[in-house]
Amino acid sequence: MTTVEKLLNSKSNETWTIAPQASVYDAILLMSEKNVGALLIVDADSLVGIFTERDYARKLVLQGRLSRDTAVGDMMTTEVLYVEPINTTADCMVLMTNKRIRHLPVLSDGELIGIVTIGDVVKQIISEQESTIAQLEKYIAGSY
Repeated sequence: MTTVEKLLNSKSNETWTIAPQASVYDAILLMSEKNVGALLIVDADSLVGIFTERDYARKLVLQGRLSRDTAVGDMMTTEVLYVEPINTTADCMVLMTNKRIRHLPVLSDGELIGIVTIGDVVKQIISEQESTIAQLEKYIAGSY
């Protein structure tokens, strides 16, 4: 299985963050500009939350609040699940599936170093399976 560290090294490792004092409107605007479904909320170089499209829909819209008048810190998820570079893609898949989440920050010694998405994990697992199948096909072809 591939480690999270290897996965981060193989992809564009842009991690988009915003301060908790920023408005939800600014967060949604940044998410739209960067074509991402989540932002990590960072305050004084510490990860303090995550804000996702789901947070926007379930917390802000359903509460009838205005995005320009609401701080993203008031709408973010504060119980942030994360992985470390030594974790594997399988670890990520289990956590994401069990907790029904699509984004996992990556922390190393408490420092934010990246983010992996469900798309990153699925793509990597499919690649690993295709490689295994190709090796098995070569082995079987050589056996006959």
